[in-house]
Amino acid sequence: MTSGSCFPMSAAHVAESVLPYVVLGFVIVAGAGLPVIGALRRLSFRQHAYELAPATHAVKTGTPTMGGVLFALALLVFFVLMAGRYAHTPEKLFADVPLLWLALGCGAVGFADDYMSVVHGRNRGLSARTKFALTALVAVTFLFMVQRPFLVPAIALGSLSIGVPVWLWYGLSFVAILATTHAVNLTDGLDGLAAGSVVPPLLLLAWIAALCNGAGTSEAGFTAALTAGAALGFLMFNRHPAKVIMGDTGALLLGGILAGIAIELGQQLLLILIGGVFAAEAMSVIIQVSYFKRTKKRFFKMSPLHHHFELSGWPETKVTAYFWAASLTLSLAGAAFALVPANGGLK
Repeated sequence: MTSGSCFPMSAAHVAESVLPYVVLGFVIVAGAGLPVIGALRRLSFRQHAYELAPATHAVKTGTPTMGGVLFALALLVFFVLMAGRYAHTPEKLFADVPLLWLALGCGAVGFADDYMSVVHGRNRGLSARTKFALTALVAVTFLFMVQRPFLVPAIALGSLSIGVPVWLWYGLSFVAILATTHAVNLTDGLDGLAAGSVVPPLLLLAWIAALCNGAGTSEAGFTAALTAGAALGFLMFNRHPAKVIMGDTGALLLGGILAGIAIELGQQLLLILIGGVFAAEAMSVIIQVSYFKRTKKRFFKMSPLHHHFELSGWPETKVTAYFWAASLTLSLAGAAFALVPANGGLK
């Protein structure tokens, strides 16, 4: 167990290193949004509301879906720009490849699921087992790409970096990817809910990367900032009433990139806190299913959790706003835990 070597930069310098990538992600998605939505509409890639969802969701049927391709576009543009920047330092460019693979791989699984739903004309795509198996394959490939055999893996605990056995690192990281991808997918049930909830944890991870590594040295941090900006750009079209839905294409991609960045920064444990909204959504499903099997009664009015509040009389916009606020609060709590050095005080 060793003390971390973070916090060499002032908050102002960190903001300067993070903000340009947030703006870049926002501009790419905001600029490409209308043409992509138009293309999705012409291709008849339209949402089919889940049959068991609250009745108010019927109006979402017909909304263009697979909008998550905008996130893939932003990441690909970013990678091309980085390729030009790191033309003479290929090792830095390679640092971007694992996250790009994880994001696009998870997004491809989601795209296949969305496409099958569109073809079948109802909200039924890949089976849960197939989606789980395919995302697991992408996750394992990513982990072998990022874990160097000559390095002792470490996991952050606050401001400390703790060396852990390789098997434990692989286990925690694998669970982090699978849990986060599918939890974000469960959260994507209301206009703007998943996109808005993912922004605070991504910005926090970008902030941590910049603090710990300095400007110009953290590709994971740049990717986090870019993806946060892309999510903000997506909200221009996905906020209520949504003009486009991200679908599994976007939800699995966002979950994968969030988990992958946390892993590259050694923040697997912090992810449980800052991703608490997604964890609560997933746990509500687990509790609902387990409770119903034992009692034949429902613990919640409906799961995932956002549907419970809808059926309790909350407007969709209120549920979304409260979940966004919860995500921001949890990320601020995560900042207090992760960004305070062992000797106290932020620099």
